[in-house]
Amino acid sequence: MKQAFDITGMTCAACSARVEKATRGVPGVEDVAVNLLKNSMEVTFDGAPDTVGAVEAAVEKAGYGATARVPAGTQGGGAGAGSRAAQARPVADAAAEAKRVRMRLIVSTIFTVPLFYLSMGHMFGWPLPGFFLGDENVMTFAFTQFLLLLPVVFVNFKFFRVGFKTLFHGAPNMDSLIALGSTAATAYGVYAIYKIGIALGAGDLHASHMAAMDLYFESAAMILTLITLGKYFEARAKGKTTDAIAKLMDLTPKEATRLVDGVEERVPVEAVRVGDVLVVRAGEGVPVDGTLLEGTGTVDESVITGESVPVDKRPGDGLTGATVNSTGWFTMRADRVGDDTTLAGIIRLVDDATSSKAPIEKIADKISGVFVPVVIVIAVVTFAVWMFGGSTLEVALSHAISVLVISCPCALGLATPTAIMVGTGRGATNGILIKSAEALETAHDVKTVVLDKTGTVTQGTPSVTDVVAAAGVGPERLLELAVSIEGRSEHPLARAVCAYAREQKAYPLLVEDFKQVPGEGVAALVDDRPSCAGNLRMMEARGIAVGGFAAAAHALADEGKTPLFFAQDGKLEGLIAVADTVKPSSAGALAELKAMGIRTVMLTGDNERTAAAIQREVGADEVIAGVLPEGKEREIRRLSEQGRVAMVGDGINDAPALARADIGIAIGAGTDVAIESADIVLMKSDLLDVPASIQLSRATLRNIKQNLFWALVYNAVCIPVAAGALSFMGVNLNPMIAAAAMSLSSVCVVSNALRLRGWKPNLSAASAVGKTVSSDASAPVTYSELAAAETPAPPEKKEIAMEKTLQVEGMMCQHCVAHVKKALEGVEGVEEAVVDLEAGTATAKLGHDVPDEQLAQAVVEAGYEVKG
Repeated sequence: MKQAFDITGMTCAACSARVEKATRGVPGVEDVAVNLLKNSMEVTFDGAPDTVGAVEAAVEKAGYGATARVPAGTQGGGAGAGSRAAQARPVADAAAEAKRVRMRLIVSTIFTVPLFYLSMGHMFGWPLPGFFLGDENVMTFAFTQFLLLLPVVFVNFKFFRVGFKTLFHGAPNMDSLIALGSTAATAYGVYAIYKIGIALGAGDLHASHMAAMDLYFESAAMILTLITLGKYFEARAKGKTTDAIAKLMDLTPKEATRLVDGVEERVPVEAVRVGDVLVVRAGEGVPVDGTLLEGTGTVDESVITGESVPVDKRPGDGLTGATVNSTGWFTMRADRVGDDTTLAGIIRLVDDATSSKAPIEKIADKISGVFVPVVIVIAVVTFAVWMFGGSTLEVALSHAISVLVISCPCALGLATPTAIMVGTGRGATNGILIKSAEALETAHDVKTVVLDKTGTVTQGTPSVTDVVAAAGVGPERLLELAVSIEGRSEHPLARAVCAYAREQKAYPLLVEDFKQVPGEGVAALVDDRPSCAGNLRMMEARGIAVGGFAAAAHALADEGKTPLFFAQDGKLEGLIAVADTVKPSSAGALAELKAMGIRTVMLTGDNERTAAAIQREVGADEVIAGVLPEGKEREIRRLSEQGRVAMVGDGINDAPALARADIGIAIGAGTDVAIESADIVLMKSDLLDVPASIQLSRATLRNIKQNLFWALVYNAVCIPVAAGALSFMGVNLNPMIAAAAMSLSSVCVVSNALRLRGWKPNLSAASAVGKTVSSDASAPVTYSELAAAETPAPPEKKEIAMEKTLQVEGMMCQHCVAHVKKALEGVEGVEEAVVDLEAGTATAKLGHDVPDEQLAQAVVEAGYEVKG
């Protein structure tokens, strides 16, 4: 049995590891998955009620909070209410946390800026009011700084509470280091105030002045403010993550029209029960999963399948909740409602994927697991050594505090977030929106990039690619018929045909008696002449001979195109092919990924023939076709076993796969849910930004490692010096110098991170591919253009040993001519093929003898017949 918990108090990877360790120690617990980003935990246990309470107690004993969520479906409110209620708390908690951190950041900044100005102004010659200057005003100078620090400490007291709590529990984290560093600086400042007071009381102005130089309140305030800034960005990222599930839930219609004893009534979708009869009109969403009973409709299923072409539905066909009825009217029977619907399953997949995805451990957090206790031990040992060595309390305390101050987490804490901030900013400048530090860190190690087809590799909307008129029928006449009969249809393919026809200045004729034929196409009287447009099944049903156009249609289908036949007076007028064309940059993007050593896989719900055609065009290493959302998520999980996987998609159906992948990349023009479920969003909807994102990740990770190296070297060198290891040489670091060194280390880390501002994507392989790809590659081809497009430029003179002529049957147009020519020239030994449509012949010019059977076989495989 599984139980979800909301966890409070976690701030870093060390926290999530501590929570997981504490939970695993509870009897009856079988498995634990802690999600730091969502502040949640999923526990697999024996089902005993006492185990839940034991888990909560164990987590609280470890220094954190745990609250079991109420299982879905047990809160009342009808079907599906459990899922909604289960997700409401994380969404609300994320929004509230972001608001709290923002307020803390504002207050911290308001008081830290004047504190820094006051404490450092005399060093830079900044003007200060007279009552802060001079030895006689030194107490005013010191106590004002202390008062400015207090609000910063107050609003950020969470660092101290959590930091010391985890320290006392034997599991110090980054908060512990923050708390110790800030406390050490504050304590030493308070100690200095007492020294000032004592010196002033004794009339020793010089001693009071020297003590005033040992105030480090600005260091404590700066530490807290900078860390709060990082927490604010983290809270915003968490809020955006939880929004993804909320938006998925909003897709289901809120109401449904239920039919009871012939009377329609509007009811909340939660009130729909299995077996209810519902009415769905044009433009309305399908409320739940079910079966069409009466009527017909064209349903847009892109929210589930991701495919742009709506599906014609007839009685007996299945319907999926959250899809949209584009045209028609029908009644349906509710088969699956509430948490059993397909959309609810997608929501669960997204939630499960994000919950099971292991939190990426920050390098700084890993180091801090050892670094924090080591620094504490060094400070204690330093104090003891100096005390037992005969030094005064002031000297021993000075060295111990110097160790803590110089070991402040600024350099270590800023090493990752500064590089991340600059990297994400640079990505935004280039149209790459990176939603989390984890995404930017993880993308560098991607081994496989999986791409959805529709709307990602392709344009996502159908357009005309081929116009092939029958003999004696010009393309102008064919387009005139097409725009007339398709102008009454609301189908996306019809709209694509009409749009192209209007571009070619084709105008509709008089249309009467228009009707749609489910599963076949449309029919009407055009200028009082019976006409029809549709698929091959419609032509066969009306006894219209298509001849060689059947082979042409098959060839077009092999290229991933949808052929539409047009006929009038029982005679075929021609065909028009429509397809979802490939984006101009897709081939270049995949070429760039290959050059980077990354495997490319195209994943689609479309049929294998169309998918294979697109694969050939863009050069993907592998294609997986005919998969639904559950299948996509399953394929991503399988590929993840072979290395880190990035998923690129744009539809709601891609949301589970985007969440399951190590890195989810959404096309900016895609759905809001896909964008919310992804880790990276390509705002320009350009696939070339996929390799650019990975290049940016690699550059950022190099920068992070450089920053961490500097921070560690700085500590490795400065901590021994601060402890007094070089005192015998007269080299000492008092807390003031230690604070300055700490600040310098932070400046070095930030300066190194700023080098990323000069980053630019290097897309050399894509540029090479782009030179061979015309931006008009997807432009439609007409009858007159086919011959020119398929006929190569005059070849170099070749040796022709002999010629063989074949009688070919089934050729109807120049498109057929092109296919026969291509088939023959693909045979080894054929130097050139000349095809004559009127004579029905194909002459093969051979460089050496080729058997007649081999030539005939090539023509037959192309879809035509050889006579004699």
